[in-house]
Amino acid sequence: MAFAADFEVLSDRLEEEIRFAPQPTPGLFANIIGSACSRIPILTKSGKATALDRLIESGAWTDAALALIELELPAWTFRRLVCEGGEWICSLSRQSNLPAAFDDTVDAVHEAMPLAILLAFLQARRVVAIPQAISVVPTVVPAAAELICCDNSHKRRRWCSSDSVYAPMRPL
Repeated sequence: MAFAADFEVLSDRLEEEIRFAPQPTPGLFANIIGSACSRIPILTKSGKATALDRLIESGAWTDAALALIELELPAWTFRRLVCEGGEWICSLSRQSNLPAAFDDTVDAVHEAMPLAILLAFLQARRVVAIPQAISVVPTVVPAAAELICCDNSHKRRRWCSSDSVYAPMRPL
């Protein structure tokens, strides 16, 4: 699929640009919004993303990164944001009420906190962009139905399949 390959290449370039950036810039945010965001341009036209624009203009990078996640990926929340050994670790989750051992998080590390948040945002965008063709829950195909008698009346018997007892089947 050409679009998926293009998205991967674009995501790799954005991720590389963020990893090598010492600090966020308005140009970096513009690249992320223009390349990886589908909701923000629509929200900007309707006036709902003006706060994000003001945060970027004022240089409030952490608040701008948080607002970007809130507007673009409303189903994702912060799992953790900690500084360990001079690097910020940001984890985002779609199910933050699950225990950490069972939760599928996206994690990112950077020396600058807003850039760690932006890297985690890009990782979450990748997860969202992956088609959900692979199901975690296996699908079960019903076996050939066995007929059983569902009615105790001797005058008239209805025959039902074993997997849907209440649905009448053809009489024998």
